[in-house]
Amino acid sequence: MEPFDDENIPLYTVGQVAEMLALKQAFLRRIDDLQVVSPSRSAGRQRRYTRVEIRVIQQVASMADEGMTLPAIRRIIELEQRLAEVVRQRDDLAARLSESSAERMRLAHQLSILLRRAGQERREQGRSAPDGQDGPAAQ
Repeated sequence: MEPFDDENIPLYTVGQVAEMLALKQAFLRRIDDLQVVSPSRSAGRQRRYTRVEIRVIQQVASMADEGMTLPAIRRIIELEQRLAEVVRQRDDLAARLSESSAERMRLAHQLSILLRRAGQERREQGRSAPDGQDGPAAQ
């Protein structure tokens, strides 16, 4: 995968993000200080943002424009991230439950086939027993 294809590779500097989103660099540094978004650091200690983080910054800027405080925004983003994780876990559990149900149905079907065969074998053994005996168990 090329670096430009991966949304989680830190490629963009503070200046680039500020220009892209028409924000002040101080605002970006402030949301980093409050850990609303925590960009990676380059070898020269410059902040580097991913495309995912840039989308979060857009959301933060929009909420700030509506009058929300940065601590409140940070809490909302934390809760959204926790909710997304719970949804992923729920979806994973639902998929595992579906797989388990399908396996249970497959095993139940196999069991019914085996029970049917065992019943047929018992009946056949009973018919082939001499002198009206019900097979080896009647001896």
